[in-house]
Amino acid sequence: MKITKDMLVGEVLDQHPDLAEYFFAIGMHCLGCPHSRGESIEQACEAHGTDVNELLGKLNAAIKE
Repeated sequence: MKITKDMLVGEVLDQHPDLAEYFFAIGMHCLGCPHSRGESIEQACEAHGTDVNELLGKLNAAIKE
């Protein structure tokens, strides 16, 4: 499965909980709150001033390992 910018943060973390560290790294420390889990990866990046393509690269590289 390839992670895309349209996927929900919660959906990704349900399947790959170990990826939480990458969301923490962009300043998304409230991963348990309903609002953050319902955001798309693109929305989360916009809210935290992070390049979505850079984060996607890291997430997809991590799930290939």
